[in-house]
Amino acid sequence: MKVFASEDRFLVWQVRQLLEDRNIPCFIKNEFAIGGAGDLSPFDCWPEVWITDDGWLPRAKEIIHRWQKELGVGQDWYCPGCGEENAGSFDLCWHCAQERENN
Repeated sequence: MKVFASEDRFLVWQVRQLLEDRNIPCFIKNEFAIGGAGDLSPFDCWPEVWITDDGWLPRAKEIIHRWQKELGVGQDWYCPGCGEENAGSFDLCWHCAQERENN
């Protein structure tokens, strides 16, 4: 079951390591699929962390959620300048380039 995906392979590797450090069996899918971008949707080429046993799902989600909270990523946000919605991985608004407010 997929528990995490990102265009940033370093974040994906970090999540895999977090789970492996806690003995949660997991693997990275699409690790080398970026070469297919163009023929495939870029989102279909993002690396993903999958767990091999669904019994670990609640624990894996908890670990990832805590990690995202510490990093300040993962939560979508609205630009204080123009009101546009931005992905949690963006530090600048995609529409007007205003910086994200730190709450």
